[in-house]
Amino acid sequence: MERVLGIGGYFIRATDPAALGAWYRDCLGLDTDEHGLWHQEPGPTVFAPFEAGTEYFGSATQQTMLNFRVRDLDAMLAQLRARGADVADDVQDMAGVGRFGWVTDPEGHRIELWQPA
Repeated sequence: MERVLGIGGYFIRATDPAALGAWYRDCLGLDTDEHGLWHQEPGPTVFAPFEAGTEYFGSATQQTMLNFRVRDLDAMLAQLRARGADVADDVQDMAGVGRFGWVTDPEGHRIELWQPA
């Protein structure tokens, strides 16, 4: 059986693609080229379907949520707050899994930040 090798891309609608791309670059340090190509560091990726009525993604209109692995969650959240980003106040710890925090991008997409255990 043929299998997928990994996530090849994540595409997002935006009213101002250039501004949203700049936000991801400037606030999250997403180092992409002019075509959006990003060479991420090796590490785990989670694929997990959620119940249709979940509130975990924020707005009920958001059907998916992007999760980024980070080295230091506290430092990333502080960096985002310093840039005026909409950062959730809560941080979640899951034993053996890691720590989670959330930020909402300028177009209203809730993003999860994960510091693996």
